[in-house]
Amino acid sequence: MVDSKQQWKAWLYLSPAIVLLLVFTVWPIINTVVMAFTEGYSGLLNAGGEATFKLGFNNFARVIGQPTFQQSLKNTILLCVLTVPISTILALLIAVALNSIKPLQKGLQTVFFLPYVTNSIAIGMVFSTMFNMIGNIAVRRPRIVSYGIVNDIIRFFGGDWVNWINAGSEPWANMFVMVVYIVWNALPFKILVLLGGLQSINKQYYDAAKVDSTPRWRVLTKITVPLLSPMLAYVVITGFIGGFKEYTSIVGIFGETMGPPDAAGRLNTMVGMIYDSLELNKQGDASAAALILFGIILVVTMINLWVSKKKTHY
Repeated sequence: MVDSKQQWKAWLYLSPAIVLLLVFTVWPIINTVVMAFTEGYSGLLNAGGEATFKLGFNNFARVIGQPTFQQSLKNTILLCVLTVPISTILALLIAVALNSIKPLQKGLQTVFFLPYVTNSIAIGMVFSTMFNMIGNIAVRRPRIVSYGIVNDIIRFFGGDWVNWINAGSEPWANMFVMVVYIVWNALPFKILVLLGGLQSINKQYYDAAKVDSTPRWRVLTKITVPLLSPMLAYVVITGFIGGFKEYTSIVGIFGETMGPPDAAGRLNTMVGMIYDSLELNKQGDASAAALILFGIILVVTMINLWVSKKKTHY
């Protein structure tokens, strides 16, 4: 405890951090709420002295009524529902496998963790190249045609190529590419968390299972998963929060169009819609959409916390 006579020193040391939080965190939040409830708010009009201070819910009604909002919300929810369970299950299986491979554990951890420290836009460009139809390629003679690395592999095994991300591609193909990329990009963090949880589990449980000749799948479902449930709950909650803020991965693959050239905006998300509103000088709409997104994340997080409280064993 700090002596009451010396508390001013503590506040003095904390003052730089407090000032930064007030300026760059607290004030933007307050300003966002104000702009969301200020009808027809525009930064340019406000700077020119033509600002309106009429409060109401018109910004929220206008945003919710836009087809782009409904499509963006649908895309965001679909990405979360598809990627979070798949990435969590894969991360659990990989973490269990890594935990049992002692000699190569450190090296494999490094390999699996590399995507986490790599720029998302750069990774997205790599995935775009993998799924893209490159077209005619001159390799001395004659000219050959490449349909992308993924399609070349499919054709090697006798399948037919798929138009994944180019003009004329189907929505399911675009969504498949995004799910593969987001799952791959989300694995490192989840593997790291789950592997740390596995290493903290008391080995006596596994020794008792060996004495009873318990099958491995039963050890996984009856010992590992229940004892790992706090970490599983954490990665699921953070996965949903990250999924609802998905944006950079789509830009990395499709660019600012957020979809194929002939279907711009097809894969737009809630965050992408907020950025679009800001570019159109509709700060009121962007703030309203941001508060709606915050409310959705809050509700989903509370539901996950309630479910995990029922299913988590500490």
